[in-house]
Amino acid sequence: MKQYPRLALLALLICLLPTFVTAQEKESVQHIFDEWSKTSVLDQASIGFYAIDAKTGELLGASTPQLSMAPASILKLITTSTALELLGADYQFETKLAYIGKLSGDTLNGDLVIVAGGDPALGSKYFKDYKPYQNFVGHWAEVIEKLGIKHITGNLIIDSSVYDDQSIPATWIWEDMGNYYGAGVFGLSAYDNTYVIHFSSPATAGEQTRIEYTLPVLPNVDFDNRVLSSDENRDQAYVFGSPLDTKRVIRGTIPKDRTDFAVKASIPDPPLLVGTQLMQELALKQIDMSGEVRCDIVEKPEGLVTVSTIKSPRLSQIIDVTNHESVNLFAEHFLKHMAYVTTGLGTTETGIDLVTEFWKQKGMDTKGLFMEDGSGLSRFNTISAKQMVFMLNYMKNESVNSEAFFNSLPTVPNGTLWYFNQNNFPRQALRAKSGSMTRVRSFAGQLKTQSKRTVLFAILLNNFSCSQSQAIKTIEQLLVDIEHQ
Repeated sequence: MKQYPRLALLALLICLLPTFVTAQEKESVQHIFDEWSKTSVLDQASIGFYAIDAKTGELLGASTPQLSMAPASILKLITTSTALELLGADYQFETKLAYIGKLSGDTLNGDLVIVAGGDPALGSKYFKDYKPYQNFVGHWAEVIEKLGIKHITGNLIIDSSVYDDQSIPATWIWEDMGNYYGAGVFGLSAYDNTYVIHFSSPATAGEQTRIEYTLPVLPNVDFDNRVLSSDENRDQAYVFGSPLDTKRVIRGTIPKDRTDFAVKASIPDPPLLVGTQLMQELALKQIDMSGEVRCDIVEKPEGLVTVSTIKSPRLSQIIDVTNHESVNLFAEHFLKHMAYVTTGLGTTETGIDLVTEFWKQKGMDTKGLFMEDGSGLSRFNTISAKQMVFMLNYMKNESVNSEAFFNSLPTVPNGTLWYFNQNNFPRQALRAKSGSMTRVRSFAGQLKTQSKRTVLFAILLNNFSCSQSQAIKTIEQLLVDIEHQ
């Protein structure tokens, strides 16, 4: 009889053991973060951290107070998740070739028209095997040829009116916008809105380099090349110029003694480039056009006769690339396209309002969430770690697009997580998007611990005084320590 109280106490302890373990783990994550934040290389840094249990929603650890901080490219997670929710994983962009006028024998008495549909990936290097994209300009020329057309009396009109004419968000800096990662968004974008400048450099440092050619060849662009050769074995050349501007100034250095050194830059006028290429393809087929390439709005769209429609890959496939490779252009397209689908005109400002309102309606406290673009390239963007984890939690537990979203996040050592040690995160323990710019380094995603708990987390560092590589190693150590729980 005297043993019953002991047995009852033992049974009670066994029942409460999971609660004790859970509490200990919660304290452990917080303790790990608290100790980590004291690391000397972070003495001058602003730190944002938030982590929850993906299954229960329990808070595991957080920085206090929750600061609004520059997120860099992890802001793409807000944009891509919203695009999946508002447009759907299977959404496809469409680009149409049409004509307006009358066919008479082998003559089109009218205009040839490209009706842009905001496709961010048309001709993209990331979708080389996607059949509709293979030489899409040549395909259009073949379509015209098969119609028996030999003469076109009008112009080649490119209607890009799905988006507004401000292709660059207002707060992007001058150094970014001429380079490939700062490419502008157009209703008709193509080839990732990127071209490659091929340089040669002399054998001696400090001397003038030479531009050999560009791919693709750009119409009406004047280059002012001020790039010098250097002893440093890396690309330090920057291209300066605004969208639609025909002049490009190139400054900086490239390695000396190179016969072919490639530098990527942003195409100033993608619609004009595509139009020029189509004119050239038509000429090769001996189809003459009396007019010229014009970027304009078709006044009477009801008179259009569509002869070809190119559909993009599914939205989820484009988002896979966006988050895996951190493609700014694609994210900016999504932002404008959500606005276009909702209002009939794609603008960055309307897209931002839609994204913010969407998450507010889902219950996010959006105070301190300031979006200036969809990609995170603007330094005026701010978000808290808690807001980022709110989105991750919604996409994990409430969204029908949960699998598509989390599958878009790279695992070690792929995509933007190539610099992490795979041995530290076996069996795809970490799925996360990274973000970086000068004095900014951030990560957000999910981490599976050794105790089989899935942690949703966000970590943001701003204004650290250490090097980027030190910041990366420091954050990796934090994630390793949490993974070991």
